[in-house]
Amino acid sequence: MARMLVEGRPRWRMRPRTRKGVLVAHIVAVGAWIGLDVMLGVLVFTPPLTSDTAAAALCYQAMPLLFWPILVSGLAGLVTGLVLGAGTHHGLVRHWWVLVKLLLNIVLTSLVVVLLGPAMDDAAEAGRRLAAGVPVDIDLSSLVFPPLVSGTSLVIATVLSVYKPWGRVLIRR
Repeated sequence: MARMLVEGRPRWRMRPRTRKGVLVAHIVAVGAWIGLDVMLGVLVFTPPLTSDTAAAALCYQAMPLLFWPILVSGLAGLVTGLVLGAGTHHGLVRHWWVLVKLLLNIVLTSLVVVLLGPAMDDAAEAGRRLAAGVPVDIDLSSLVFPPLVSGTSLVIATVLSVYKPWGRVLIRR
């Protein structure tokens, strides 16, 4: 780790080898998150599109298995993103694209905990009822939004990482 002087005060910067390692971890974490969102999308959209009750029940029952992997990959993406922002010239709030990515990650990870977790519990209950042949009176329509919103947001974050639009955030002192 190297220290540089920025505006008269020391600033921590990662060495190139460390930065590359953290960048790889960040890409893997977010790539896993995107893949898990695709898996969630398959599990969410299969039940309404199939006439096979057993397949629908299995999809609903499998959904909660994705909660922890999605949360861990989101948190890993957040932590590695914070480390990259703090330890590189991009900074955490120096460029708009970094700030937008940070906000997207915080919002998406929060939504996983607040909305997705309880919805997955409802889906598991619906799956148990379907498997038992009991009528399902649980509204699962809100489950279509997490894979769509998260997937779209993560693709936007990826595009921001590549194109780095909007320039610097202007902070007056």
